[in-house]
Amino acid sequence: MTGNERDLSTACPDPDYPLKIEDYGLVGDCKSAALVGRNGSVDWLCWPRFDDGACFAALLGHAEHGRWSIMPADGSMSVWRSYRGDTMVLETLFETADGAFAIIDFMPMGHSHSSLIRIVEGRCGRMPVRMNLTLRFDYGSSVPWVAKLPEDGGIVAIAGPNLVVLRTPAALHGENLSTSADFSVGPGERVPFVLTYGLSHRAPPRAIDANAALHETEAFWRDWVSRCTYKGTRRAAVLRSLLTLKAQTFAETGAIVAAPTTSLPEKLGGPRNWDYRFCWLRDATLTLVSLMGAGYYDEAKAWREWLRRAVAGTPNDLQIMYGIAGERRLTEWEVPWLPGYQGAAPVRVGNAASGQIQLDVFGEIMDALHVARAGGLAHLPADWDLQCKALDHLQEIWRQPDDGIWEMRGGRKHFTHSKIMAWVAFDRSVKDAEKYGLDAPLASWRAERDEIHRLVCDQGYDQKRQTFTQSFGSPELDASLLMIPEVGFLPIDDPRVTGTIAAIERELLVDGFVLRYRTESGADGLPSGEGVFLACSFWLADAYQMQGRDAEAEAMLDRLLALRNDLGLLSEEYDTHAARQVGNFPQAFSHLTLVRTVLSVDAERPLRDKFDARTNGGPSKSDGMFQKS
Repeated sequence: MTGNERDLSTACPDPDYPLKIEDYGLVGDCKSAALVGRNGSVDWLCWPRFDDGACFAALLGHAEHGRWSIMPADGSMSVWRSYRGDTMVLETLFETADGAFAIIDFMPMGHSHSSLIRIVEGRCGRMPVRMNLTLRFDYGSSVPWVAKLPEDGGIVAIAGPNLVVLRTPAALHGENLSTSADFSVGPGERVPFVLTYGLSHRAPPRAIDANAALHETEAFWRDWVSRCTYKGTRRAAVLRSLLTLKAQTFAETGAIVAAPTTSLPEKLGGPRNWDYRFCWLRDATLTLVSLMGAGYYDEAKAWREWLRRAVAGTPNDLQIMYGIAGERRLTEWEVPWLPGYQGAAPVRVGNAASGQIQLDVFGEIMDALHVARAGGLAHLPADWDLQCKALDHLQEIWRQPDDGIWEMRGGRKHFTHSKIMAWVAFDRSVKDAEKYGLDAPLASWRAERDEIHRLVCDQGYDQKRQTFTQSFGSPELDASLLMIPEVGFLPIDDPRVTGTIAAIERELLVDGFVLRYRTESGADGLPSGEGVFLACSFWLADAYQMQGRDAEAEAMLDRLLALRNDLGLLSEEYDTHAARQVGNFPQAFSHLTLVRTVLSVDAERPLRDKFDARTNGGPSKSDGMFQKS
């Protein structure tokens, strides 16, 4: 253990039901990822990719829907856990009156087949241990045919195209359509379990040396972490967020999944349950700025390349999200046999919002390409051709209502943030054409930019309340309005910006954190109620920093960091009444905003100013905390 571990319990809850969301940890191999509970149970794993069917789906149901548990055979226990240093190797220590043992969980990097390895290591006393493997392919619906491997020490499980091999020296036996092992470990003894995915029409994958794989995996993560250029006081929090983002990266394409899970509820017991195993264009600029700001230019370039491939084609086919290889058909369907996380139904696979119209994605693409150029990522002529075609289309549609940044299912409106991001699309393109000498219809683009600006300031602003509003003519507020100074639509000291920030503080700040909007309005077409949205709370900290309200920015940031679980992980939202994380987990949007906000607050200026010529911010007195790359 590393010294930052926490005593989590003296008795684990019912093992047949999922734990609190924050009681899970993440391990991954840049192909897929698993959620490991503090009770020693792997309750979620999709194979062979993040977006494939789950073979462990107990997270959204019960033990019968697939899980892999290792825990003391009997008696109450105390549990400690932590990552092994700055890696994605998770260590969970179980202690009983008879002794203690640890489970070392990880997914080895760089292998042709994805594996999940669990090493049981004795620490003191002789500990009886119970292992139970319940494989259920296709989101808990398919019971595999299980047979012993031709060689000693393992089984092979097959259902349709899926094949999984378990290799271990422990004696295995079948039990109630599951595979179990009862064994004991003493001090210094290790019993490995190696679970590997393959295709059923091919030979089983080769065996992996668990101890060698552990050494290689730890070395990979430590080498990756060494590239981080941020040296500030919150380095540990930034590193854990960066590691989480890397683990949620699909290495083959450079895509970063919004989360490795689906249908974890935004309100406990409610229907706001969505599949987040895809990539949102909304995150494009934030991803580039956060990665480049921390020194990870290779990952930023890979993300930019994924973006280029995903959006290639005609502009009228542009989607708000894509699959991890750029897939466009993300058909949404409900899984009737899964009861949902702690009863929160329905469970959804796919995401119907992929077919929505959101004007803001045009601004996100242009802003991302603008930041990529300013940050030194190689400019490709095809990028400019793409921008020009997209702007031609945007000129035709920006006056129409859309579904908005939050994927509203309550009908299209003239959302203020959407119009602002349409302005961003023209603004960034004008600036790039001017700076890099690119061929463009500048007079036309400038005219569109100015018209959008006048329209937003006229129809998106409530003169009486002195605030911008969620949509034209609506009294509702929206946290996305905090992005107005961030994207440069108006300066931070403009009275209209000051009034908007104050209105959000009055009406959307709950228990010290920010709601996206008031769901009671019915604008999103769903039953009301959700947690505070963590990314929006980071946005408010950014706004405080820009206003020079440094103490309030620091306080908000510290409150947000305190919401992380004991492993440093964040979900999408937080239920302040239940004091629980809610929404899909871990959430890339939350961790990306964490990185950006920490780096901005520590440097005393917005992070994007390091790459973006839209401002003339001078050098900060705190720039010394960034190592030159």
